[in-house]
Amino acid sequence: MSLTAISPLDGRYRSKVQALSDYFSEFALHRYRVLVEVEVFIALLGAIHRDLNRFGPDAFARLRSLYEEFDVVHAEEIKQIERQTNHDMKAVEYYLKERIRKIPGLASEVELVHFGLTSEDVSNLAYACMLRDATRDLMLPAALDVLQAIRDLAARNKTVPMLARTHGQSATPTTMGKEMAVFAHRLLPELTALHRFQLTGKLNGATGTFGALAIAYPDVDWIAFSEQVIRRLELVPNLITTQIEPHDRIAALSDHFRRINHILLDFDQDMWRYVSDGYFRQKPVPGEIGSSAMPHKVNPIDFENSEGNLGLANALFAFFGEKLTKSRLQRDLSDSTVLRNLGVAFAHALLAYKSIVQGIRRLEPDAACMRADLDAHPEVLAEAYQTVLRAKGHVMPYEKLSRLTRGQAVTLESLHAFVAELDVDAETRERLRGLTPATYVGLAPQLTELALTEIDELLLHLRHEH
Repeated sequence: MSLTAISPLDGRYRSKVQALSDYFSEFALHRYRVLVEVEVFIALLGAIHRDLNRFGPDAFARLRSLYEEFDVVHAEEIKQIERQTNHDMKAVEYYLKERIRKIPGLASEVELVHFGLTSEDVSNLAYACMLRDATRDLMLPAALDVLQAIRDLAARNKTVPMLARTHGQSATPTTMGKEMAVFAHRLLPELTALHRFQLTGKLNGATGTFGALAIAYPDVDWIAFSEQVIRRLELVPNLITTQIEPHDRIAALSDHFRRINHILLDFDQDMWRYVSDGYFRQKPVPGEIGSSAMPHKVNPIDFENSEGNLGLANALFAFFGEKLTKSRLQRDLSDSTVLRNLGVAFAHALLAYKSIVQGIRRLEPDAACMRADLDAHPEVLAEAYQTVLRAKGHVMPYEKLSRLTRGQAVTLESLHAFVAELDVDAETRERLRGLTPATYVGLAPQLTELALTEIDELLLHLRHEH
């Protein structure tokens, strides 16, 4: 029951992240383990017997149906066995043997189930497949939705001028579109790399030596066998390991998500500030309450929710990167419970991505507010003035503008009076007098358009791939 769930991921937020249960639940782990065991079993039949026609035309289809049709009822059967064995991997083995005995022609081959393997041979491949599929099917599409939402925000506000702030102080104006494009553009290399990311797997026995397999069937090329099975699972073979696949690629994937999430944390905090400053209004939702005491409140809760969940996700991803790369000697089991929590980090990140998209949908830019802020800070034109004067050969214009503007109350009138006293040509004088904070945005619109072109190319490519 959601109201009694310990974790809000299984309670309050269940509906938003429940799709991940097909990848990270106990049920999902058993399903992926069954997949690995079946594919290794089929490969073993081929390696040992060579002629697979002896097993009949539908034997392998029936074998693969064991994971293709695997459901919660089947997972519960494994749990029942585990209550006796107190070993989840052995429970999977016994479960499969029971079913394979019922497939014509295969009853005599059941001892090839989990043959020459250690639990880690199956589990590392299961987790790698799980992470690959969850990233490909859910996380990358959700991240692309965020990219799309920020991209659209940039496009809609490409030419909307706004005051920039460096060190929290008024600075050279920009456009809201360019500032949004910066975040979208930062995501491009990270999402491209995430799309290309590959996980590794190992299938080499109890201490990584192929010892049991090699002694049982010395004529089989077990290294080639291992490579073939792992590549069939769409993973990269790692032949040189201890009992465990060292999890370095899981750590790398965790760090990859951390980088994406850090960019989005930066985005969330800036959006919070833009809403606070009135640069964006939030569309009120009928019936929604922003404060139990203040009726007027429309809070930036989506960006706040995202910020919190990104922080939780990154705390876990950082721990994964630190913990999973270490194992005492040839193996210790302290990684087992940690690996079972991979989905928790993914769920917090997925929830955050959805919150960002929802938050952006509620935004309405307030161009008048941004314009008023620009008009209130004419001192930002000092940079333009001193740079033009330096280009014209004037002596120490920076210092003159500094005395005029630094720590002073500046108006357009005072700036124009300064220009009136300058020894400059008429064209330069008019150019300076015609400049306003709202028009001093440089190449921001063109830069935004450049970023949009790159973003659109990536989105088109990655959406097509999916």
